[in-house]
Amino acid sequence: MRILTVLTYYRPHWTGLTAHAVRVAEGLAARGHDVTVLTIKYQPELARDEMINGVRVVRLQPISQFSRGMITPAFPWAAWQLFGECNVVHIHSPLPEALMVALMCKIQRRPFLMTHHGDLVLPGGVFNQILQRIGDSILTNTGRMADKVTSYSQDYADHSKMLQKLKSKLEYVYPPVEIPIPNLNDSNRWKDELGLADKSIIGFAGRWVEEKGFDHLLRAFPLIQASIPNTHLVFAGEREVVYEDTFTHCLPLIESIKEDITFLGLIRDQQKMADFYAMCDVFALPSRTDMMALTQIEAMLCGTPVVASDIPGARVVVRETGFGQLSPPSNPERLAETIIDTLNNKETYRPSNESVRKVFNTTRTFEKYERILSSISAQQSILFRSDPDSSSEHIEPKSNGEAG
Repeated sequence: MRILTVLTYYRPHWTGLTAHAVRVAEGLAARGHDVTVLTIKYQPELARDEMINGVRVVRLQPISQFSRGMITPAFPWAAWQLFGECNVVHIHSPLPEALMVALMCKIQRRPFLMTHHGDLVLPGGVFNQILQRIGDSILTNTGRMADKVTSYSQDYADHSKMLQKLKSKLEYVYPPVEIPIPNLNDSNRWKDELGLADKSIIGFAGRWVEEKGFDHLLRAFPLIQASIPNTHLVFAGEREVVYEDTFTHCLPLIESIKEDITFLGLIRDQQKMADFYAMCDVFALPSRTDMMALTQIEAMLCGTPVVASDIPGARVVVRETGFGQLSPPSNPERLAETIIDTLNNKETYRPSNESVRKVFNTTRTFEKYERILSSISAQQSILFRSDPDSSSEHIEPKSNGEAG
């Protein structure tokens, strides 16, 4: 197959959505498919067109930014041209241009798959809420035009107003998660260097945005410390997020525990990230909303139990593996109780890599994506041949193992 993947941010940008898209693109390329990614040149030093791990990456120059999206005048022309070179299109949403892509696919008779990474959730404020309503409408109508839509889990889909409208075309595919085996010597050495050798570490990671609920953990922490005095918070990720000022709002809470919190910054090296997870006694995910954070799966693969919010999507990892506990959402007191209990019984919840892989298997994920993309490509080919009014040349989809 010749696959065109479309999303706003791609490597070296790194969020859960980006990591998912990168791994699927590179995984399908490694399985013999011709994969091109159309994305945004969000940093001026990035190449306009390059090959990365078998995937062609085409980046377009934006002229301005709005909230999490960017305005890119060249997008329609570039997308139109690249659609003519592919059998099937794979978009990752939320994507501001999603409806435009859907319309182009229909005009060019290109089947497309929409992988939904979570309903759009923006912080308060009139402008953000208007953007959220517009985004919801765009994604719902895009999903209606898609040949298939994938969600991480049925649990999330069952509680998503948007995905409930698309039930007839939904399939469920766990995200592909890869993380190196931790180097325990390096992890312990790092812990010593940070002056945390005698501490019980509660780790958390990700973008510091409102939906991640890190303020709940900050409020829970004094209660945890009252029960287990040697606890310490360690955060890996970006604090300053251009489209939100949630970290600024959390500064009073941070100041009150400043001696007991360490900021490591964004860790791009995957081995270093694995060593971070191994350093933690428990990993916390106190999200307000979350489809299924890859960080909790990564933490489990590195041997660390997880405490996550008992919310649709986010709770699936703990439910399916048993390696951690769930806490009522937006409740710092109950979050503190759950973390305390997990720390006091961490061997009960300690995961093994092998057991986690029985549930979250990357090869199985690639196989599912390959099957879905092949199916909608083949179905479109049959429909296209049967249309007597068709005058355009059809590009035959290639077999699963054949390079494009």
